[in-house]
Amino acid sequence: MASQDWFDKDFYKVLGVSKDASDAELKKTYRKLARQFHPDSNPGDTAAENRFKEISEAYSVLSDKEQRAEYDQVRAMGSGARFTAGGAGQGGGFEDVFGGMFGQQGGGGQRVRFGQGGGGGFEDILGGMFGGGGGAGFGQPSGGYRGFGGPTKGRDVTATTTLDFTTAIAGDTVKLSQGNGRPVNVRIPAGVADGQKIRLRGRGEQSPDGGDAGDLVVTVHVRKHPVFERDGQNLRVDVPVTFVEAALGATIQVPTLGGEPVKLRVAPGTPSGRVLRVKGRGVATKNGTGDLLATVQVAVPSHLSDKAREAVEALAAALPDEDPREDLLAKARS
Repeated sequence: MASQDWFDKDFYKVLGVSKDASDAELKKTYRKLARQFHPDSNPGDTAAENRFKEISEAYSVLSDKEQRAEYDQVRAMGSGARFTAGGAGQGGGFEDVFGGMFGQQGGGGQRVRFGQGGGGGFEDILGGMFGGGGGAGFGQPSGGYRGFGGPTKGRDVTATTTLDFTTAIAGDTVKLSQGNGRPVNVRIPAGVADGQKIRLRGRGEQSPDGGDAGDLVVTVHVRKHPVFERDGQNLRVDVPVTFVEAALGATIQVPTLGGEPVKLRVAPGTPSGRVLRVKGRGVATKNGTGDLLATVQVAVPSHLSDKAREAVEALAAALPDEDPREDLLAKARS
């Protein structure tokens, strides 16, 4: 911001607050005006955009304690002062204000000049008076819309947590330790997936200039389950059945996650790999509840007694002479 602006512009009037307004009042007023005049809310409205720049410019100065103190002191030196060329016979200008401060006579003699280039300019002098660094822009706003003032959001903070499979499906509240040592409770929604990120608004680092705090972003890792596997909103489980059960049919028990087993009917002649569905016993999320998908796996005995072997050989002799791979081989050749 040019130094002259600090004399020309009444930032308190721009925001519509008194000179003794508290930080909380400034922040509340700025947010209200920013929402009203933000360019995103007024597309194509040049007047609204200019108004937004004005209030952002004003807040960027008044929200910073050091800049606000400097602004108040500069304004107290003489409202309405102007840069002058310092010609003979000209008095009462901006330079006269500082001429009196440095022991010089207003309206005559050598005048003090305040340039904007190189060293020794206006900003350098004010910087020395008020403790600021030489050469830096005096009261220069940062952040905000198109470089015009406005508070900046605090930085996001990241964290990770690992849950067991059942907890991830059911949901839970976990306690995490932030970098500053303070614990924070994080609600894990039911049905969270491995690698999913959960964002907690305003739980990150504080803004350096009165803006909104950053967010806490938690990445969830889920341990594998020894029995169940997740497939979207469905749960999958492999269920072994005997050759007899698959051939003749049977009613079997199938496990469910966190509940009692359910009974399923295996039809006679069920092949290995057939999927049996249990409605509503999958993953419950805000988008609905999936199913439990039980995949039949025919278990072949690894050891047979002599009597059992004779029975199987008798069965083989009684079965039709069929090759179950005939269709597969034919498709492969085509």
